Amino acid sequence: MTPSRSWLILGIAIAAGAVIAWMDTRPGWDDAGITAVLILVASLIGGSLLPNRAWAAALAVGAWVPLVEVVRDRNYGSLLALAVAFAGAYAGAFARRGLSG
Repeated sequence: MTPSRSWLILGIAIAAGAVIAWMDTRPGWDDAGITAVLILVASLIGGSLLPNRAWAAALAVGAWVPLVEVVRDRNYGSLLALAVAFAGAYAGAFARRGLSG
C-alpha cells in the first residue's frame, strides 16, 4: 500500500471518529450503545484496510469521543471507547490477514 493511500485511509478514519464524537455530543443523544457500535464498525474497517497499522486506525477513530467527553464533562468512563476501537481495529486486521491467507 502506498503511503498516500495510508494517509487517505487515516484521514477518513479521523473524520469518522470526529463525526461520531460530534453526534455523541448532540442534545438528546443518550445512546452509548449505538456510539460504541459505530466506533467498533469504523475501527474494524480501518483495521482491515490498514492491518499493519491497526493501532493508528484505532486511535484515529476512537480518540475523539474520550477527548471531547473528558475535556467537556470530565467523563473518564468514555475512555472505554478506546478499548472498543482497539478491539475493532485488531479484529479487522486479524480478519484481513486470515482472508489473505
